Amino acid sequence: MAFGLKSKEEKFFSMLNDHAKLCHDASELMLAAFNGEKDKQEVLKKVDEMEKKADDIVSATMQRLQKTFITPMDREDIQLLIDQLDTTIDTMKEIMDKMCMYNVGEPIDGAIKMATIIEKCLKHIVKAMSYINSLKKNYVKVEGRILEVLRLEEEADDVYHKEMAALFTECPDAITIIKWKDILDASEDLVDDCEDIVGTFRRVVLKYA
Repeated sequence: MAFGLKSKEEKFFSMLNDHAKLCHDASELMLAAFNGEKDKQEVLKKVDEMEKKADDIVSATMQRLQKTFITPMDREDIQLLIDQLDTTIDTMKEIMDKMCMYNVGEPIDGAIKMATIIEKCLKHIVKAMSYINSLKKNYVKVEGRILEVLRLEEEADDVYHKEMAALFTECPDAITIIKWKDILDASEDLVDDCEDIVGTFRRVVLKYA
C-alpha cells in the first residue's frame, strides 16, 4: 500500500498512530508504577486522562468513517484496529485501578515481568503501525515486529503460569492471592490484546502489501 492519498484519507493513519502511541505511553507509566518509580495513584490519574484522549480518537475515527466515501483501507479494518487499541488502553486503566483499589504492596516479580512484556509489545506495535501508509515498502519490517510480539506473548504465558503456581504454593494469605491473581489475569488479557492487534495488522499487511 503505497499510493497517493488525500489528506482526509491520511488522517485515518494518523489517528491509528496517535492511539498506538497513547497506549505505549500508558504502558511506560504502568511499568514505572510496578517498578516503584512512580506513585500508583498518580499513574492511575494519568492513564485515565490518556484513556479519555483515546476515546476521543475512537469517536473521531468513527465519525470520519461515516463521512468518508473512499478510505485508504477497508473501513472494517480501520474500525477493528482502533477498537482493539482502545481495548488495550482500557485494560491498562483496569490494571492500575486494581493496583490502587486493592492497595497492594510491593509488586510480585511476575507482575513486574508482565508489565515489562506489555511495554515491549506496545513498543513494537507503535513501530509496526508507523509503517501503515507504506506497507509494500516495509512489510518485512512490519512482519518482524509482529513476530516479536507473538514471541513475547509466549513468554508472557510462561511467566503467568509460573507466577500463578508460585502464588498458590508459596503465598500464605488468601486475600493477597486473590488480589494478585486478579491483576495477573488482567495483565495476561492485556498481552492477549496486543496479540489480537498484531493478528489484525498481519491480515491488513497480507491484504494491502
